[in-house]
Amino acid sequence: MELTRHLTPRGPRWAVDGRWLPEGLTLGALLSLPRASMLEAIQSAALEEPARGDLLAPVEPGHEVWASGVTYVQSREARRAESEVGDVYARVYEAERPELFLKAIGWRVVGHESPIRIRQDSRWNVPEPELVLVINRQLEVVGYTAGNDVSSRDIEGENPLYLPQAKIYDGACALGPGIHLAVGEKLQDLTIELTIDRQGKAVFSGSTAIQNMRRGFEELVAYLGRSLQFPEGVFLMTGTGIVPPDAFTLLPGDRVTIRVGALRLLNVVAGAAAGREGMAH
Repeated sequence: MELTRHLTPRGPRWAVDGRWLPEGLTLGALLSLPRASMLEAIQSAALEEPARGDLLAPVEPGHEVWASGVTYVQSREARRAESEVGDVYARVYEAERPELFLKAIGWRVVGHESPIRIRQDSRWNVPEPELVLVINRQLEVVGYTAGNDVSSRDIEGENPLYLPQAKIYDGACALGPGIHLAVGEKLQDLTIELTIDRQGKAVFSGSTAIQNMRRGFEELVAYLGRSLQFPEGVFLMTGTGIVPPDAFTLLPGDRVTIRVGALRLLNVVAGAAAGREGMAH
C-alpha cells in the first residue's frame, strides 16, 4: 500500500493506492496506532472514489524529520575529506552512539516536483539521497519514503558546529512522492539511485544498497526514541551512501532524481534559499 497526500479545494487530503481516505483523517492519527491496527484502519477506511489533486509532501506540518549522519563508509570518507577539524566523522562512524539531528519540521518539507534550494552563502552544495523511515508512536517502522537531505558541504566542513546551518534552511528537505507501507525487515533489500541532469544531460549518477549501511534500522530508531516521544509519529532519514565528486556542486536548474525501491522523487534546484516562495505544503 502507498499513502499519498494531495492538494484539494478543501485543503490537504490523504489517499491510499489512488483512492481517497475520509476527509479529516490525518497521518498523525494513523501513526498514533500500533502498526497492525494502522494497516487495518487504512484498509477499512479506503473509499472507492479515485484521488485527484497535485501531490504534496507526504508529511503533516507538525511532524518532525530527523536525520542520521555517517551511516555509510562513503559518507565517512566524504566528511573526512571536507572537514577542516580532524577525524570527528571517522570517530562517530565507529562509535556506539550514532549521529542524529533534526533536519526539518513538516511545514518546511517540499514534495515531489517542488523546488529544492541551495544556500546563498555557500559555494559547495550537494543532494543526499536517502531512505526515510516512517515511524509510529510505538517506535515501529511502518513504511518508508524517498528523501533528499540537501547539504552545504563547505559550511559543515568548516566546523561541525555549523551543521544546523549546513542542513536546515528553506528548500533543504524533500520527501516523496508517497509513503510505501512495508514491514521493516523487507527494507534491507532496497537500493537507492541518484541522477542529476543539467541542461538535458546527466552530470552525475550513482547507486548504493541499503545493505551497505553501517548501522541497522532498529539501532537508529532506538537511539532516536531515547528520551524523546513522538505521539503522532516521526520521519527518520537514514544517511547517504552516494556522494558526488568533490568538484561537483548543485546549480540552479539542475534536476535531481532519487529512486528508493519503487519510489521516484524529482526536484529541480530553484536557486539560493532566501525565502519561501514557490514552496507548497
